[in-house]
Amino acid sequence: MSRTEHVQTVEGFGTVRIDRIDPDRDAPLVHAWVNEDRARFWGMNGTSVEQVREIYAHLDSLATHHGFLVHRDDVPVAVFQTYDPEADRVSECYEARPGDIGVHLLVAPAPPAAGPEHGFTTGLLTALIDFALKGRDRIVGEPDAANAKAVGLLARAGFELGPEVVLPEVDLPEVFIPEKKARLAFLTRAARDATRTTG
Repeated sequence: MSRTEHVQTVEGFGTVRIDRIDPDRDAPLVHAWVNEDRARFWGMNGTSVEQVREIYAHLDSLATHHGFLVHRDDVPVAVFQTYDPEADRVSECYEARPGDIGVHLLVAPAPPAAGPEHGFTTGLLTALIDFALKGRDRIVGEPDAANAKAVGLLARAGFELGPEVVLPEVDLPEVFIPEKKARLAFLTRAARDATRTTG
């Protein structure tokens, strides 16, 4: 069974393919990414490969939360997660609407030989935003408030920055997520379409 959810060619960037994460196959790769210091805001530093596999197997079992491995021209380049805000702790911090979708993005480290590529995240976000807005009206982001790089990225992508909030701790048998100070950010379908028209 194909786990591919979206394929899109972005002009000047390449072909972006978004696959549902296969916990068994993808855990070693994702584990390497989330344990880098640069990924500390992702909240999975110090996890083992088996813990990463369990986390994404749990995510894969939910109807409201999904994890994806993003490829550019068949090379894995990011982890993208989507969720229904009404089924998530973020709904305690803002008034969730039907048609909202929450997102998280972790970009893979650049290959050492190549170094950072100018315009990479802009090209990647083009496809990720289009994917997230399929059948949805508004994207909700909630990066760590201390992660200035992520907040700035969303602002440059056209998101309207909202208030800083404190996402409450989640302590369930299958998952523990510590309290987090986050910066809300919103992008509506209408705003996205307007940007494309004027851009």
